[in-house]
Amino acid sequence: MAYEEHFQQTSEAKYDCLLFDIDDTLYPLSSGLAMEVKKNIQEYMVQKLGIEEDKVQELCLSLYKIYGTTMAGLKAVGYDFDYDDFHRFVHGRLPYSTLKPDPILRNIILSLPIRKVFTNADKAHAAKIIARLGLEGCFEKIISFETLNPITKTESPVDTKTREIFDIISYMANPDSSIELPKTSVVCKPSEGAFEQVFKMANINPKKTLFFDDSIRNIQTGKRVGLHTVWVGTSHREEGVDIALEHIHNIREALPQLWDAVDDKAKEIRTRQKVAIETIA
Repeated sequence: MAYEEHFQQTSEAKYDCLLFDIDDTLYPLSSGLAMEVKKNIQEYMVQKLGIEEDKVQELCLSLYKIYGTTMAGLKAVGYDFDYDDFHRFVHGRLPYSTLKPDPILRNIILSLPIRKVFTNADKAHAAKIIARLGLEGCFEKIISFETLNPITKTESPVDTKTREIFDIISYMANPDSSIELPKTSVVCKPSEGAFEQVFKMANINPKKTLFFDDSIRNIQTGKRVGLHTVWVGTSHREEGVDIALEHIHNIREALPQLWDAVDDKAKEIRTRQKVAIETIA
């Protein structure tokens, strides 16, 4: 059945869309991919951007605190690099073989007559994750990094030694309210603007959407823009969290109401069939 028909059938339900993050949400943190991503980002900063190795960890932390992601922060403070080159270096060397097909998650997602949208990773990484988990065909729409950032630089990165780089580490050590922090050109979570773009692109009503993510910052931003939030990877609740799931497989136990539409539709079909038989008789 077409997704438009699914949307129409469930339009009166509390939720009509599920919005999923990818990394450490559709698969557990224990996979080890997050640590590999962190390592690859730091190596990229040293090898490609010429950042001193002993400053990398502190710089990553500062950029994450202010901009949400290291990539967004690097762009903001003045480093020039190609997005695709960054993603190839960071994701292209990941041990995807550690991920195995997840038929339980596939069955859970496919059993719901609700629109499913998937977001935030670059398209090559997203495709590999979906394939490794066996989730092909589970999502109506995949909104990737490239979707939100359609214009990418193709020229060779500028030699960062000749550019003026904003010293974010010194700023964090001695914040100065008179200094305006540089803005990033990267559109991504946890920016409210990124969420708003996703809503428009996928025709999402945030008030009827469940948002699944492992990042508390993303969850709290999602809550501010009107989403119902599901924090994945923990059973503890914090501000901005509507539901906390230890594992993505716990959806059915935590949100049985999602299947009410399935049951109601089945009952409606059985009732129609019974009336038809009785009429004919």
